Amino acid sequence: MNGLPLLPAIIVDIFGSAANIVFSFLAWRYALLLVKRQPDNFVWGYLHYVTFAIAAFAISRAVGHLVKQFLMIGGRADIWLEISPYSGGFNTLFMISVAAVMIFYHKGVQAYELLEHEAGKLKNANKNLAAAANQLRDLNQNLEHKVLERTEELSQSEKKFRHLFSASKDMVFFSDNAGRLVDMNDSGFEMLGYDEGAKELCLTDLFAGPGQAEIYNSMLGRDGYIKDLNLEFTRRDGTAISVLLSATAIFGEGGEMLGSEAIAKDLTKVKTMLEQLGASEKMASVGQMAAGVAHEINTPLGIILGYSQLLMDDFPEGSEQHESLQVIERQTKASRKIVADLLKFSRQSGSSRQLISMNEVLADVVAVTEHTLGLSHINVQLDVDRELPMICGDPEKLRQVFVNLINNAHHAMQDTGGRLYLQSSRDKDGRWILIKVRDTGCGISEGNQARIFDPFFTTKPVGQGTGLGLSVSYGIIHEHGGRIEVESPAPDPDPGMAAGTIFQITLPVRSAQELDTICRGDGMNFSGADFAGGHSG
Repeated sequence: MNGLPLLPAIIVDIFGSAANIVFSFLAWRYALLLVKRQPDNFVWGYLHYVTFAIAAFAISRAVGHLVKQFLMIGGRADIWLEISPYSGGFNTLFMISVAAVMIFYHKGVQAYELLEHEAGKLKNANKNLAAAANQLRDLNQNLEHKVLERTEELSQSEKKFRHLFSASKDMVFFSDNAGRLVDMNDSGFEMLGYDEGAKELCLTDLFAGPGQAEIYNSMLGRDGYIKDLNLEFTRRDGTAISVLLSATAIFGEGGEMLGSEAIAKDLTKVKTMLEQLGASEKMASVGQMAAGVAHEINTPLGIILGYSQLLMDDFPEGSEQHESLQVIERQTKASRKIVADLLKFSRQSGSSRQLISMNEVLADVVAVTEHTLGLSHINVQLDVDRELPMICGDPEKLRQVFVNLINNAHHAMQDTGGRLYLQSSRDKDGRWILIKVRDTGCGISEGNQARIFDPFFTTKPVGQGTGLGLSVSYGIIHEHGGRIEVESPAPDPDPGMAAGTIFQITLPVRSAQELDTICRGDGMNFSGADFAGGHSG
């Protein structure tokens, strides 16, 4: 029987086996390169084992085929029959290894996927943790920045309100629910006459009236605030001052009252000024009445004085009738002096205006009164501004004003002695002349300060004063366009001396044209050259 030629099959088998070896090793080498590039990659590691097992199986099978073909071609089939079982065994062994690797591929892939899944979760967790850390870091940075900004805002706010608290000229204080003052500004201590932090103060130390602290707390507890309450506080020295109080309650989260914050404005000077204004209006009415009464009384007093003097010529000196007529004459003259003071107070008496130096007026008054003051151990100190400008006024009336003030100061110091200061100066704008008369006497009580300019008001014993001196002085100063003010006790007293009283007289400085107009009625005329550099006595 004719068979097909085997040579092509043999050639294909030989080259196929060789190609199988080459390609299996190329696959193994490629897998090896992948493993070297990514040693931790499970797939590349698995492929490396698979390609290695296949390469081993390919070598075993291809070598067996090549040996078989070469032995058959060489006529040594007997040798192949002897080694073929070994070749088959190797083939079976390597086939089993390939099968084993392929069988465990699924489990390996599952394990790899599980590991990859867990690694992904861990990676995501790390990523989330890193994102959270970044957010926390940003939050910390922003929080620190915001805390710094808020701290700066609070610091600025605290500085602003602390400055307002410290610089306020009104009393500002804070109290707790027990009525203790936990904080008060310097103006408050000064208003009450205490040194700062001198003692622990309570609301009961402030209020002059009994039970006012309880009323204060009850009003705050009921309404939560107090607005413009007019009452009196007690100073350290026991004197009372009039204040206008506004307060706000401080409540806790539970609604309980923790304390209060309050502002008190000292109205003592305002009250005194209002009383003086009322006194001024009253004096204006009294002045009009005094003018009419003085004119009505002056005529009969002149008749009485004239007839008494005529009758005195009819009786010898030393007789009882002559002495009685002298008493009538003396008392009539005293009455006429009172009438003259009333006319001066009511501004009904004549006035002579001329160019005068206030320094000269003060020097004249001191020269007249210094000897009498020296007898009472009163030292007079005159301090004048040498550049004081001249003014237009009535020198006699102005001398009368300062004589009255010096007499009052003399009366206040006649038993104890002391010092009398007379000072002239100008205000910072140069529009006013300021003249101060200050004594170190017993002072004027607060209740009397609003009445001292009232006609016939006097604290002197009967027979030592008519109570018209300050009233007349008040009218003269206002007639000259100025004002007269009193302050008692005087601030900054001399060591070892009583605080005493300050009378301050303010007179306007007028231009040359104004002075020319005012004084023209007295036949005076002068130019601005008369005021160059000022004049002084």
